[in-house]
Amino acid sequence: MIRLILGLGNPGGEYANTRHNTGRDAAMYFAEKHDFGEFEADKKSNSLLSRGKVGKSKILVGLPETFMNKSGVAAAKLFKAKKENTDLVVMHDDLDIQLGRFKISYGKNSGGHKGVESVMRALKTKNFVRIRIGISPKKKPSHKEMLNFIIGKFKPVEQEIIKKVFKKIAKAIECMTTDSLEKAMSEFSGK
Repeated sequence: MIRLILGLGNPGGEYANTRHNTGRDAAMYFAEKHDFGEFEADKKSNSLLSRGKVGKSKILVGLPETFMNKSGVAAAKLFKAKKENTDLVVMHDDLDIQLGRFKISYGKNSGGHKGVESVMRALKTKNFVRIRIGISPKKKPSHKEMLNFIIGKFKPVEQEIIKKVFKKIAKAIECMTTDSLEKAMSEFSGK
């Protein structure tokens, strides 16, 4: 059963619909699809929060209003970590995964993603669910072009692809909520 979905990204209009905000956008899509309440500012966690239900499960969707590498601040205020944290889902962009695909993982290292590293440090564990959303084009940008690529906006063709991915992710989260993480991982991960 999922209690918290954390969508990682950067706050502010200039980062809206950028590749680096894919996790944040996916979380917003999920909340909207399930008619959760409007996102409201929460000063304690420095996040935008929306609440709703999927089946019998009450779920909180959080969007940290800090920059990506400080996402753990919000995570620590919104979630009390335990040994196993299958009720926390962190969604984020992943440059190592092809655009149009996503992977669900549990208890893995950060893979160098600064937002995930921040969450791991703040919660003192890597045992939580991650939905890694692919943003990589067929030809990866050079190291020099990387920053501009990541904070760049999706092209119209890419936006259509990412919308389809968000639909699949929403179904995967529904499966996690009503069935199990294992079933969601076997049915949806890598799709």
